[in-house]
Amino acid sequence: MEQLKQTVHQFLLDRGWENQYNMQKDLAISLTLEASELLECFQWKTTEEAIHENREAILEELADVFIYALQMAEAMDANVNSIVEAKLAKNVIKYPTKGS
Repeated sequence: MEQLKQTVHQFLLDRGWENQYNMQKDLAISLTLEASELLECFQWKTTEEAIHENREAILEELADVFIYALQMAEAMDANVNSIVEAKLAKNVIKYPTKGS
């Protein structure tokens, strides 16, 4: 995951965008907009229809969401693995298994 973060960072550096589009608020807005574009692929369709008709577009929008999430992690100086593991640990407590 950290390698992907570096790849995204290099993409921004190569275009001179590293300071232009890395403000956390702007990244949160962009991430939400991309997530909305992902959701739009499913609008008025069953899941099966959407995937059959729009698989490539769905994957591209999903990639855009990940790219902005990685940019946000970098802008927050966060280790992606660490923050995901920490959140999953909280979720284990918040949502215990039925046998617990």
